[in-house]
Amino acid sequence: MSFRANALRGADDPRAGTIEYKLARRHLVNEFRRGRLGMRDVCDAHPELIRAAVSVGAVIADPCPICDEAALVSVSYVFGGRLPSFGRCITKVKELEQFAKQRGDYACYVVEVCTECRWNHLIRMFRLGRGSSSTATG
Repeated sequence: MSFRANALRGADDPRAGTIEYKLARRHLVNEFRRGRLGMRDVCDAHPELIRAAVSVGAVIADPCPICDEAALVSVSYVFGGRLPSFGRCITKVKELEQFAKQRGDYACYVVEVCTECRWNHLIRMFRLGRGSSSTATG
């Protein structure tokens, strides 16, 4: 068996490379509930993230784990070649579909945000695109 990255089972699967951050989220929320972290430690969303959540975020059915008052909103950002260094905020599912069809390597980061208490947490990262136009040998 080869030890190259593409030799791993499932590497050709478009869902390969998805990373879930559920355990890190659970740990952070538990530390807050135990009193080891304060509101200032966990509710620190950047104003631009709050603006994106209000303007283009998708409402999640789950309530905020910190304030238990507001519904969470998810915001997605794509990073990759030919995009600004701060990425591109995705406003529609169709945009994600277009990135998935494009040649290139892109990474999509999904952040959950509470617009009331400013909680935010990275919940998922996954790959998009069809790879680069040149093929590497090795």
